[in-house]
Amino acid sequence: MKTWFKKHTYIVLMAPYVLLFSTFILIPVIVSVGLSFTYFNSVQMPEFTGLSNYIQLITNDDVFMQKVLPNTLIYGLFVGVGGYVLSFVMAWSLAQVTKVPRTILAVILYSPSLTGGVLLSVVWGVIFSGDANGYLNALLLKWNWIETPILWLQSEKYLLPIMIIVSLWSSMGVGFLSMLAGILNADEEIYEAGKIDGIRNRFQEVIYITIPQVMPQMLFGAIMAITGTFTSSGVGTVLSGSNPTPGYAGQLIVNHMEDFAFIRMEMGYASAIAVARLIAIRLCSNVVNRLFGERGD
Repeated sequence: MKTWFKKHTYIVLMAPYVLLFSTFILIPVIVSVGLSFTYFNSVQMPEFTGLSNYIQLITNDDVFMQKVLPNTLIYGLFVGVGGYVLSFVMAWSLAQVTKVPRTILAVILYSPSLTGGVLLSVVWGVIFSGDANGYLNALLLKWNWIETPILWLQSEKYLLPIMIIVSLWSSMGVGFLSMLAGILNADEEIYEAGKIDGIRNRFQEVIYITIPQVMPQMLFGAIMAITGTFTSSGVGTVLSGSNPTPGYAGQLIVNHMEDFAFIRMEMGYASAIAVARLIAIRLCSNVVNRLFGERGD
């Protein structure tokens, strides 16, 4: 037995990971794909319906096509792409300051990404409160810019922009930290060689030296940004206090999935939405891998 363990140590070491990965990721994904081809109300046995859930999602679900999909694309553009660019800019900026203030500022920027729904509702709920005591309403009333308080979090016009602002505030997550670490550990000799070869300013330094050196960290940050965008759901429902959000103004793809899964109890259709989201994440990840992956092959 001892001899077998010595020869197959890798199996012993990998077993816990394989077990956990299979239990919490692989099996749920397989079950979700299977349920997406059924009608399942979580009480009766699943009834096979073929591609009807996918056909309904594409052709008959007006809320998904007219509200959820555009909202998710707009949210992803500003929070995913915008937050990613902002993370790199802030990481590069912090790398230019000394260690102590850099550490303090990094903690301050990273802390909002750890906040949960309760803190979101407390902090931003007070700022965008719909009565005259809300910070924003009180300020606008004081300056005579509005005559009556605005229901910011119940408004179809303002809810999505507020969600984007709140999400950007908390977008400095592990992707930001990985890019900061990559920039701090960049090879200084390459910067010196760049100056000899004709690098004249900081912009050229960033484009031709910094970005190529931190490409692995930028790839990781991009994957995290994509995943965060497609898995985000709590911002709109916490701020507005309802799911669906008012007029579906802040409804994202995960909210739509939760609506059908836990409110309408249509698990089969919710699984189809989950599979569509998984495919979208995979396609976006392929694009990111082409942009930031290895260029040598």
